[in-house]
Amino acid sequence: MKENTIFSAAEICLPSFAANDERMAKWAVIACDQFTSEISYWEKCRNFIGEHPSAYRYILPEAYLGKEQEKAHREIISESMKAFSLKEMMTVNGLIYLERTLPNGSVRHGIIGKIDLEKYDYSAGSKSAVRATEATVVERIPPRCAIRSSAEIELPHILVLIDDKYGVFDKAKELSKSAEALYDFDLMLGGGHVSGYGFTGRLLDEMMEAITEYERKSEGVVYAMGDGNHSLAAAKALWEQRKSGGAAEDDPARYALCEITALGDESLEFEPIYRVLTGIDVKEFEEAFASVSADGDGEQTVIMVTAEGEKTVHFTEQSHALTVGTLQNFIDQYISEHTEAECDYIHGEDVLRKLACEKNSVGFLMDGMDKNDLFGYVDKHGTLPRKTFSMGEAESKRYYIEARKITK
Repeated sequence: MKENTIFSAAEICLPSFAANDERMAKWAVIACDQFTSEISYWEKCRNFIGEHPSAYRYILPEAYLGKEQEKAHREIISESMKAFSLKEMMTVNGLIYLERTLPNGSVRHGIIGKIDLEKYDYSAGSKSAVRATEATVVERIPPRCAIRSSAEIELPHILVLIDDKYGVFDKAKELSKSAEALYDFDLMLGGGHVSGYGFTGRLLDEMMEAITEYERKSEGVVYAMGDGNHSLAAAKALWEQRKSGGAAEDDPARYALCEITALGDESLEFEPIYRVLTGIDVKEFEEAFASVSADGDGEQTVIMVTAEGEKTVHFTEQSHALTVGTLQNFIDQYISEHTEAECDYIHGEDVLRKLACEKNSVGFLMDGMDKNDLFGYVDKHGTLPRKTFSMGEAESKRYYIEARKITK
C-alpha cells in the first residue's frame, strides 16, 4: 500500500509472548513521566517485574532523575538496547486497535500506528497538520534526542488526538469484531485492563480508507498532541538531523509510533491544573495581585486560596485569551521579580487547598477548558499555556506495550 497519509500502518513489534497475560502484565509499564515524586511506585514496579522481560528496562523513569537510581538504570537501558533482538519479538505489519479499560471503569479506544514527522512542527505559530497543544520547552529536547539517536527501538507513550467528525473510530470498532486478538491482560499496579487487535490485510485497507477520508476532510489542525509532546519533538529533532545528513525519505526515523484517540472519546476528561505559589510574603503578593484584579466574578475569574480563607476575584487586565494564561503570565512576571518564590502545578481541589493553606503560600482554582474547544483554539491562537489541562489521573496514562525499530 502506498503511504500518502499522515498517520499510517507500521511494522509494530510486540513480545513473542503477547498472548500470555501474566508475562504481558510484567512487560507493560506506565509512561516514564508519571509518579515523578513517588520512587516507591517504581520500586513496586521493579519488584513486581523481577527478572522477567519488561519495557521497564528500556525506559528511564523521571522519578530517578538526579537520584542514585539514575546511573544504575541508565546502565540497564544500555545493556537492554545492546541485547535487543527482533527474534524475541513478533511483528504486526499494520495497525493495532486497542480498548483500554481505565481504573474508573471508562474505556478509551485507540489505534496504534506511525505518524509522519514531516507533517509535525512544534515551533510557535506553526500551521502544520500535526500540532503541539502546549509550548515546547526546547531545553528538554537534546537529552531525549540523544537517547533516541542511540536506540534501536522506540517504545512510545505518545497520545495524539483526532477530532473524529468522520467516523474513524466507528469504523475501528466495527472492524475489531473480525480482528485477531493480540493481547488481553490486566495492567500492573492498578492500571486497568487493555486489549489489542491486529488490523492487517482487508481490515487494514478498510481502516486506512477511513483515516484517509478523515485527513482529506479535516481543515487546520488534523492531529493535536494529547500526551508526549516532548517525546515527539525529540523524534522530530532526530529526523531533521538525519535528513540533513542525507537520510532517505523512507528512513524509519522519519516516523514515530503513537496512539491516536478521538477527542470526543467518553473516557477523555480535561481536568484543570491549578497553581500554588510558595516562598512568598502573602500580604505583599495580594497587594501585587490587586493591581490586575478585583473582587467578584468577571470574564476571567479565579478563586484565590490562602490560610486566611478563599475569595473570588476576576482579572481587570487580561493578557491572554484564557484565564489560565492570564494567571500564568502574572505568576511568571511575579517570580521573575521575586526569585525566592516558586510555582507548582497541582491536580485536585483538595490538594490545592491543603497546600495553599501552608505558611507563605497562595493557591488558585479556576475552571478548566472544554475539550471540544481544543482544536479551534489551537488553530486560532496556537499552543495553550503550559499546564492548562490534564487528561485523567496518573494510572490512566499510556503504558509501554508496542515498539518499533527506528534504525535500518
